[in-house]
Amino acid sequence: MTDPERSSADDERTTIRSGRKFEQEYRLDADEAGAFLIELGERLRDGDELTIATDEWELPFAFGTPVELEIEFDGVGEPQLEIELELPGRTDETAPDVR
Repeated sequence: MTDPERSSADDERTTIRSGRKFEQEYRLDADEAGAFLIELGERLRDGDELTIATDEWELPFAFGTPVELEIEFDGVGEPQLEIELELPGRTDETAPDVR
């Protein structure tokens, strides 16, 4: 049985698709950011697709390899650590035949 409230909320959510540019920034408590990163890490470990979503939008993404991980530390002034993860998109295209 489907949940009518969930169905109507899903219908109202914008799906971010290829061909669009999208960016959203968040300022979170460390524990909330950590929970997000754990969930993201589990999805990366266990599959090759993930969906990031809020009540307003969802972004389904099929990723490939290699994954790029960048660690940057700036110890001048107020120390700052930046960790960036870049996931390449996966294509479902197949190579043409060689004859």
